[in-house]
Amino acid sequence: MAQTTEQNLSNHTRLDPPYHFVLLPLIVAILVMAVIALIRHPSPQSVWMLLVSLALVLAALKARTYPLKAQDRIIRLEERLRLERLLPESKRDLIISKLTESQLVALRFASDGELPALAETAATKQLPPKEIKKSIQSWRPDLFRV
Repeated sequence: MAQTTEQNLSNHTRLDPPYHFVLLPLIVAILVMAVIALIRHPSPQSVWMLLVSLALVLAALKARTYPLKAQDRIIRLEERLRLERLLPESKRDLIISKLTESQLVALRFASDGELPALAETAATKQLPPKEIKKSIQSWRPDLFRV
């Protein structure tokens, strides 16, 4: 995906317009209408409409979270392989084993030059992902994130 501006901490999050600006608002509108219908005209049909709209909300959330979780697992694998290549052998196992999945996902934005030191800091100080991203000096963009 082509991106016109350089990716950094302030602009690295991604929105999927069809999902975030079309599907979610439609589902929220359906849910609101179902609640209103149930309040104004309680009936088995209005209860059914509410249950179906709640199922739509759940389906939409799961449709988004499952691929993100799979993508995070792939990123975690990629980052472990990158760390194995870049870390000194004496520190490799200790640092990699201490990093959480969310820390590894955050480290993907660090350049190869700063990754070893940042990974060691993240592992020893148990930095949260947001702090890891703030610490990155040379941002490595991830343009394929869903």
